[in-house]
Amino acid sequence: MRKKILLLGSGELGKELVIALQRLGQYVIAVDNYKNAPAMQVAHEYEIINMLDGKSLDNVVYKHKPDLIVPEIESIRTERFYDYENQGITVIPSAKAVNFTMNRKAIRDFASDDLNIRTVDFCYAKTLSELKKSVSLIGMPCVVKPLMSSSGKGQSIIVKESDIQKAWDCAIKGSRGDIIEVIVEQFIKFDYEITLLTLTQKNGKTLFCPPIGHRQDRGDYQESWQPAIMNNKVLLESQKMASTITSALGGFGIWGVEFFILNDTVYFSELSPRPHDTGLVTLAGTQNFSEFELHARAILGIPVLNIDHLRNGASSVILSDKITDYCPEFLGLEDAGKIRNTDFKIFGKPKAHKYRRMGVALAFGSQDISYLVEKAKKASNSIKIK
Repeated sequence: MRKKILLLGSGELGKELVIALQRLGQYVIAVDNYKNAPAMQVAHEYEIINMLDGKSLDNVVYKHKPDLIVPEIESIRTERFYDYENQGITVIPSAKAVNFTMNRKAIRDFASDDLNIRTVDFCYAKTLSELKKSVSLIGMPCVVKPLMSSSGKGQSIIVKESDIQKAWDCAIKGSRGDIIEVIVEQFIKFDYEITLLTLTQKNGKTLFCPPIGHRQDRGDYQESWQPAIMNNKVLLESQKMASTITSALGGFGIWGVEFFILNDTVYFSELSPRPHDTGLVTLAGTQNFSEFELHARAILGIPVLNIDHLRNGASSVILSDKITDYCPEFLGLEDAGKIRNTDFKIFGKPKAHKYRRMGVALAFGSQDISYLVEKAKKASNSIKIK
């Protein structure tokens, strides 16, 4: 059952997925818009194209004739996926799911209007003038995000009138697609937020990983931990919401479904139809399969009968504090290696810029989650970029 898989997007999450797929005997072509992207380093072949160019995307699909297309980022001409499905190519999780979830407007409207899933108040703006009106409607503070972005890029909080112009500029600069539009969301001071990794299967039931808690800064995750401690009733409601939306979108694979929790009330936030960055914590052996192994098995139709929690874990990102135009060197790996029950992964990105995620440190064991988070942070802080 060897499949030819076209991976669209070749970052660190894609790299771990390629490793998982190769361990199951698959053939992978990694695609991105720059040379030597992490997943390209471990794939059988690679292509460098602008995936927002529909013709370039068509040419790569025609050239390789893959059995499966697996998107890993947002900046893709996703409407082409419907045609690929008509050609007999399987899109993961499905053309519909990818089109809806790669755009915050589509998925938010679908969840709120079509499925009646609870969200915070929101509206959209295509111009600075519309943004000012939206802020007036939603009220301050509020959150502004590009319709297409990842890892928190382009997100900001408006707390006063003078922030509006900055928020607009930040969102447009941080957008990963070619859509000039933003979403304005009500800011709620939630008690905590979680990522619920949800596994949909071709011939099996939907399964859930233990919930993952995380902390963000500049809109990007800094630490994550598993399991997040939460009320069982709240967890069940989160699982019900996740099952409802993934079932409606269709297809199979791992989904990163994000929720805000306030006073035991669950609010749907976002959804990714692929492995989630906060799910890097699963590389700490917190469950019987990492999120990447789960995704690989689901897209190949290999049954997963259960997801077992094996031990507690935490992750802490290794960030660059400088710009390099060459392959960066890492110092302190020996120091990090001396910290018991920790591990680290260096992603192999060819260049660095300030706040770019270059690796992740992991901690694991039976100890309290807060203790493991501090341990993971100690390991990540030991590693510096030269």
